[in-house]
Amino acid sequence: MEYEMLLRVLIAGICGSIIGFERKSRMKEAGVRTHFVVAVGAALMIIISKYGFQDQIGWSSLSLDPSRIASGVVSGVGFLGAGMIFMQRHTVKGLTTAAGIWATAGIGMAVGAGMYFVGIGVMLIIFVGQIVLHGRLSRLTSPKIENVVLVLENEEEALERILKQLSELNISVLSFEMERQEQHMDVTLTLQLKGRYDLERLLLTLGSHKLVKKIKAE
Repeated sequence: MEYEMLLRVLIAGICGSIIGFERKSRMKEAGVRTHFVVAVGAALMIIISKYGFQDQIGWSSLSLDPSRIASGVVSGVGFLGAGMIFMQRHTVKGLTTAAGIWATAGIGMAVGAGMYFVGIGVMLIIFVGQIVLHGRLSRLTSPKIENVVLVLENEEEALERILKQLSELNISVLSFEMERQEQHMDVTLTLQLKGRYDLERLLLTLGSHKLVKKIKAE
């Protein structure tokens, strides 16, 4: 019986690692190791919840509720996910990763409870869904907010020309910060990209401008 329990924990860890691999490939806050530990820990806790108190069955005046630990895992993982959500220049970051941690805990609990088909099935749904929704279908969603850092030539109207080019590309500038140095200007732009325009294309377009010495996305 204990060998089967260890197998459940192992399967849960594999499922968590697969979800974490997709997150890590996109340079997100939580990767393979975090999702692996969450899934394994959740599987262990649900196994304890189901089988850890069997030696007490038959005690007088004893009431067992196997769902107590499961509900504690759901709420407890919420604190872990909340730590991954932060605000960066008018943009909320980490929501999908936090939701993934929460769902990974559920997958671990399902596998730990012996619901292999459900746990592995949900893992595949999340993994494939993340890939599809980050692909072409992401263009159908709401506009993206991106932060772009530019190093411009210290010339008059340099920033004005960049802003004009963005306006011609129909890209909204939500805010910008400028710091003038002796030989260049550091400019941080918060941009709203519409569905048909991706960040890579924007960086190539702005990077080809003769006034731009360096460009990167935050």
